[in-house]
This record gives sequence, C-alpha cells and structure tokens, in this order.
Amino acid sequence: QVQLVESGGGLVQVGDSLRLSCAASGRFFSAYTLAWFRQAPGKERRFVAYISRSGGDRSYGDSVKGRFTISRDNAKNTVYLQMDSLKPDDTAVYYCAANLNGDRMTTSGYPYWGRGTQVTVSS
Repeated sequence: QVQLVESGGGLVQVGDSLRLSCAASGRFFSAYTLAWFRQAPGKERRFVAYISRSGGDRSYGDSVKGRFTISRDNAKNTVYLQMDSLKPDDTAVYYCAANLNGDRMTTSGYPYWGRGTQVTVSS
C-alpha cells in the first residue's frame, strides 16, 4: 500500500507557474503508475496527467497539454506537476493518485489517493 501527500498549491495570478509535489510513503514506489487529477467546485474529478513506472510514458488531458508537465523521482518517492501559463479554469483541488494496474486515465483506475492541494488562479 502507498500513502500520498500533496503540497505546493496556492493562490497565483493568470500566466504564473506553480509546481505541485506528491510525496509517497510505503514500499515499491517505482512499481506504481502515478497520476494527477483535479476537481473544481461543483464538478466531477477529472484526469490531468499520468506517468508510467519508469517515466517513459506520459499522457495529459486536452485542457493542459503543452502547459503542464508531469515527472517523477523514484529515488525521492515523489511525483511532480509543473504547471505553466495558468488560467482561471485551472482553479481546482489537485489530487495525486497511484495504481499498480488498471485504467490510467479514470478515477476508477486508482485505488490510492492523497487528500489534495488547492490551486487558485486569480484574474
């Protein structure tokens, strides 16, 4: 089992950058596919990005392609989300998730979740 704790959220202006981190505890971190999802008020939780065990395979949601970058450091048991050119529509609680197998782009594919970190983009 793995425990996940997100950090790095905050209040930023349009066009700013922010880097989220998700630290994992537990064994075999490198065995997990890791992902970021986000949930805006009144909306469902939506896929943002995932990264494979080795980092060689990554995928992004359409709304963040070209602006967000997911990465991982298996030596530090940490996954990151670099967010550039932030927009008001990026405002949401961002969640880190992990799985050993299953669908990598839907919430149902991930049994392990952090508690989230708030990102607010002000215009």
